[in-house]
Amino acid sequence: MATKKYKCKVCGYIHEGDKAPESCPVCKAPASEFEEIKEKRSFNKENSTYIFVYTSVIIVIVSLLLSFTSGALKSRQAANMELDKKKQILSSLPAVNLEGADAAVLYTTYIKKYVMLNANGEITKEVGNFNYKISKGEFPLYIAEVEGQTKYIIPLNGAGLWGAIWGYIALNDDTNTVYGIYFSHASETPGLGANIVAPKFRDQFVGKEVMKNGTFASIAVMKTGQTAEGQDQVDAISGGTITSKGVESMLKNCIGNYITFLKKTTPAEEAVKEGGNTL
Repeated sequence: MATKKYKCKVCGYIHEGDKAPESCPVCKAPASEFEEIKEKRSFNKENSTYIFVYTSVIIVIVSLLLSFTSGALKSRQAANMELDKKKQILSSLPAVNLEGADAAVLYTTYIKKYVMLNANGEITKEVGNFNYKISKGEFPLYIAEVEGQTKYIIPLNGAGLWGAIWGYIALNDDTNTVYGIYFSHASETPGLGANIVAPKFRDQFVGKEVMKNGTFASIAVMKTGQTAEGQDQVDAISGGTITSKGVESMLKNCIGNYITFLKKTTPAEEAVKEGGNTL
């Protein structure tokens, strides 16, 4: 059994034993003048139990803070993502100047309809916001009006050299000629494949046709000196062959889903005439 300690309240003498002495050997104070010293236990910070408990507590606290922060910022993050998407869509319309402008206002000004098409090129529904979950077999289409003319904006997505590439292509009201195009990427090589975002590359597509004699041809992305037969073409990015071919495949695969619709423009034209903005 551990030895107890008693302190004389008169002179401060410390006695060790099972009980206080009958009298203080220093000042002769009686046992009643002694009080037991209660030692405070200290936690061994080098003990593995202490390290485990401490780490667990920190993890719980950090997790709670991150969860709270994420919840508090969720609505703001969603709003920023929606605004960024609107900017990308508008970037496919050369006449729209986004510099210093409110993209949300411009979006409602130019984008008249956001609809879903089926495989038969029919408009199945008009969508109210970007939260709509696109089902298999549905193809989103944005119908814009620029300077009194209808533009059809098709979303694009594909793969480059190192990761995802995406964008939007806007066709004129003839549903064939390119009015404008926008590209972006996740991780293409700076100065090479990443140049798909550069105006010099994108501007080549303006005026090109996606159909020839009523047949879908898409647009070829070719190395300088090469020629594509039966379709319009643009120059590939120097040093970015794989990314360039990724763009070519993306255009062919994505626009190909809309050909039936593009060959019959009446439904979309009527949709624009029926009403105003929906998003």
